Amino acid sequence: MGEGSINKGYYRLYLPINTIELKPKLFTKLYKHELKATQEKQEMENGSRNVLKPMDSEQLREYGHRMVDFVADYYKTIESFPVRSQVQPGYLHNLLPDSAPDHPDTLEQVLEDVKTKILPGVTHWQSPSFFAFYPSNSSVAGFLGDILSTGLGIVGFSWITSPAATELEIIVLDWLAKLLNLPEQFLSEGNGGGVIQGSASESVHVAMTAARDKVLRRVGKNALGKLVVYSSDQTHSSLQKACQIAGIHPENCRVLKADSSTNYTLRPELLQEAVSRDLEAGLIPFFLGANVGTTSSGAVDPLASLGKIANRNEMWFHVDAAYAGSACICPEYRQYIDGVETADSFNMNAHKWLLTNFDCSLLWVKDQSTLTEAFSTNPEYLQNKASQANLVVDYKDWQIALSRRFRSLKLWMVLRLYGAETLKNYIRNHIKLATVFEQLVSQDPNFEVITPRIFSLVCFRMVPVDNDEKKCNDRNRELLEAVNSSGKLFIIHTALSGKIFLRFSIGAPLTEEKHIKEAWKVIQEEASYLLRK
Repeated sequence: MGEGSINKGYYRLYLPINTIELKPKLFTKLYKHELKATQEKQEMENGSRNVLKPMDSEQLREYGHRMVDFVADYYKTIESFPVRSQVQPGYLHNLLPDSAPDHPDTLEQVLEDVKTKILPGVTHWQSPSFFAFYPSNSSVAGFLGDILSTGLGIVGFSWITSPAATELEIIVLDWLAKLLNLPEQFLSEGNGGGVIQGSASESVHVAMTAARDKVLRRVGKNALGKLVVYSSDQTHSSLQKACQIAGIHPENCRVLKADSSTNYTLRPELLQEAVSRDLEAGLIPFFLGANVGTTSSGAVDPLASLGKIANRNEMWFHVDAAYAGSACICPEYRQYIDGVETADSFNMNAHKWLLTNFDCSLLWVKDQSTLTEAFSTNPEYLQNKASQANLVVDYKDWQIALSRRFRSLKLWMVLRLYGAETLKNYIRNHIKLATVFEQLVSQDPNFEVITPRIFSLVCFRMVPVDNDEKKCNDRNRELLEAVNSSGKLFIIHTALSGKIFLRFSIGAPLTEEKHIKEAWKVIQEEASYLLRK
């Protein structure tokens, strides 16, 4: 910079080219601007060196190994945790900050918080002493499939977005259909095929929407208010939600009573009477939902008889085998889906009892066009030659959402790494364990089995004293709370014909006979305490 001198309030700066006169304040302002620009340039240069690389392969290798170790250690020590979380509502609010961190935490810090803050609030579904609801299976094979799916990071809504995702899903759904000995109409070789949904609720919703649109194409859109849905009162609540979403009037949802005379299955004659009444009233029967393994008691509806009524009256017949469908890969249990040939759609959850990590609900339809006509969308940005030429399946048109994960990978891994015979024996073992528990209950005069056991669910209760059902219900509620508060196992209750009873559902991958006997011992001890009171 050249020399300068002060003259009458100006600063004269001598430069090689020319002379610039600046007021002192303006000079200061220009200097600060130049300094700021220099600092920003340095920050940009430093920032370019510190830009986050969220998928650094070496960090993935290091962190991935540590996370696998963490999960493996969790499974190794899973029996040390209370099965049902014992925390109170809102427990986590005071344990975590009010806002996200401005700067990174270490993996060690995060995992320590998982141990001390998250795990206490987890109900351990994979515990060998988890007997609540129905199982939600996991396995090494399923876990590996999920890692691979997440690692590939694809969004496979159409064939062109990842051909392997679409084609593998078609193949593994055909594999499962053959293991279940489903009719050929459900295979992809014909007009039907299978698709993986997120849950049985989604499967039922998809089936009902397809059924609704199919019948409205025949009778006219203005007939929506005349459409009638039929199911038993043992059907999962997802059917009711599907009716709400599909716009079926609540007064047109026929919930038919099932009772102990048929082990809580839907009676065909009751269905026929309801259908006949509705036809006489000018209504349009359009959807029948049947069950293979109800939530409350594991009951199985008579599919063949119900299907004949549905077919005769041009109703869509949907079979929900979310829980028990997996058992039907065993030849000795295939009889429980006899009559599925009369159905239009069939679903089962591989994530319940087939060692495939959540979520993996399998839905098959006889006519795939019923789904594509109900759910197909074709904006300009999704158009491509393969789809327009009808050469491929675009699964976006078989579901509610557009986006979808590569879920078939984990099912494929399970089938490949375990094989069909191993899976069959896995299911048989759980059913064998259920017979052990059923015998233990039957041998104790203070307890009774409520409904006949078919699969791996045992329904039981403490017997009433002096035929007082109200006191009996209260006592079984007390027993439930005492057992679950112990943390040693987790079960839930339900009610049939006004009777409160307990459900003992076996299906966790780690469960062995010793866990069954230990659980029964806890139940007996808590029951003895209540009886002494």
